[in-house]
Amino acid sequence: MRKLNKIVAPALIAAMGLGVGISSAEAAPYGHHNPGRPTPYRDANIRADIDNLNRNIDRAIARRTISPREAAGLKRQAVQVQRLYSAYARNGLTPAEVRTLQTRVDQIRSALRMERTDWNNHRR
Repeated sequence: MRKLNKIVAPALIAAMGLGVGISSAEAAPYGHHNPGRPTPYRDANIRADIDNLNRNIDRAIARRTISPREAAGLKRQAVQVQRLYSAYARNGLTPAEVRTLQTRVDQIRSALRMERTDWNNHRR
């Protein structure tokens, strides 16, 4: 038991000492330490989601799984989200703005999925 204490105690002290040395930026790399401040991660993530949304709509049009009319409505919604993103991004994205944008992107993504699987035979 004494031998175990000689090994375990220094290891615990070293582990505790390492935990204290981590700065706040390293502990929260995605901006959670200051949620009101914009971070490049959130900005790039939302931008990529919007780009992927447009790409998925274009792919569905090319594969003829949605009609041009359905695609026009989805594209119009995607443009509105892009404009909203541009307005929000001027001063940096807050967590509330990120949630709003992500919710809208998810709604359009869901609508695209529904249009692809509605089987209404409007494929022209």
